[in-house]
Amino acid sequence: MTQEHFPEFFEQAPTLTVQDALAEFLGAAEEGIMQYRYADAVRLCGHSCPTVAGAYLMTLKGLKALYGSDLPQRGGIEAAMQGARDEGTVGVTASVVQLLTGAAPETGFGGVGPQGRFARRNLLSFDADIEGTLTLRRKDNGKTVAVSLNAAMQPFAPEMRDIMPKAVSGTATAEELKRFGELWQARVKAFLIDLADNPQFVIVREI
Repeated sequence: MTQEHFPEFFEQAPTLTVQDALAEFLGAAEEGIMQYRYADAVRLCGHSCPTVAGAYLMTLKGLKALYGSDLPQRGGIEAAMQGARDEGTVGVTASVVQLLTGAAPETGFGGVGPQGRFARRNLLSFDADIEGTLTLRRKDNGKTVAVSLNAAMQPFAPEMRDIMPKAVSGTATAEELKRFGELWQARVKAFLIDLADNPQFVIVREI
């Protein structure tokens, strides 16, 4: 059986433990408690990049600000994205936000029974008039935070200037492609390990 082999630093990245009332109701997880790791976001998106890592961190830090030491209630959170769903990397970021919060757009779960219990539909919106990449709002008490990422704090290594054009155009050698991947993930690692707890990197503001 073929095994997946992720970079070792994936296991060093911060994790998120949530409680999901729907998962508990359907017997999918005892007490609805589930833990997410960065590798789950990678599996969802099919790749690891600064956008995926940034979305992962922004969501974790935003939920921490909303819930403190309590378990975030997956499915009890509304999320709003500043950009349009088809703008740049907004859709990728939104996918990670949906994974971790349960907040879904109009395609989400409509709920159980005539009252729509545990519904996730229309909890994720786009084109929001907000200051920040995204906002997260608790449905139970209305507490809201705006979250953004200062990705410029960790640029790609200078070596990438020569390698990236070759990799993108398909003219890179096997050795150059390998080095490209190493440099790409080095920046992701810096996001998740070196800068994860820097308040100037992931900026969270209550609104």
